[in-house]
Amino acid sequence: MAAAANKLSRFNVTALALGLAFLYLPIVILIIYSFNASRLVTVWGGWSLRWYTEFFNDSAMIDAAWMSLRVGATSATFATLLGTLAAIALSRGAGFRGRTLFSGMLYAPLVMPEVITGLSLLLLFVAINAERGFWTVVIAHTTLTMCFVAVVVQARLGALDKSLEEAAMDLGCDPARAFLAVTLPLIVPSVAAGWMLAFTLSLDDLVIASFTTGPGSATLPIRIYSEVRLGIKPEINAICTLVVALIAVVIVVASLASKISDARGKSAAPL
Repeated sequence: MAAAANKLSRFNVTALALGLAFLYLPIVILIIYSFNASRLVTVWGGWSLRWYTEFFNDSAMIDAAWMSLRVGATSATFATLLGTLAAIALSRGAGFRGRTLFSGMLYAPLVMPEVITGLSLLLLFVAINAERGFWTVVIAHTTLTMCFVAVVVQARLGALDKSLEEAAMDLGCDPARAFLAVTLPLIVPSVAAGWMLAFTLSLDDLVIASFTTGPGSATLPIRIYSEVRLGIKPEINAICTLVVALIAVVIVVASLASKISDARGKSAAPL
């Protein structure tokens, strides 16, 4: 009976196929048309790498892509550091006063509309007379993504056996050394996964970046949006395909990191 219940029915297979088609068919079509030789995006003219060449010869688009990568890497690093520290405080300091308030403030950006976050950051930068550019976008993206890192790392900390740290302290380690020697190696994959998630979210953001960017610091989504308003060029398909490939690599690496983390946690459990 259990084996029969675990089998996929025809209805379940159909529903799964329709769901996957709804999610990924537009992306597949975009990737195929990125190799279209025709200048018209809706007319197939044969296979070609023409638009990839056009992209790599477009200095403005290359500069926007480089800006997005720099902003993403920098903000993801800051978000990972702050989010990991926040996750440790929430996971290991369950009894401190103000924990509920701190937790609510940390997770607020998860449900806050990006328009409100972007506008509030813009007003802050205007109030302190900060010149908008690379660093204002980094600060904005760090604010946006650190809560996602905290969720990932806190979930991993909650699954770890606290007796491992207690055993290390019984053997002479102070709390800081026990964390560095025992806990940190076990959560490194989740920290890496949080960094990759923060990097991907930063690479994708348009709304907050449009509020906090300045002259000469346009990110790739802003550049693509400004191009699309004038009409979709085949070059945009090539750019989006490269972004999809980059995100796919990030997802694969994050999945491997999660599996490594689970394997380490299981191997350490008997100790």
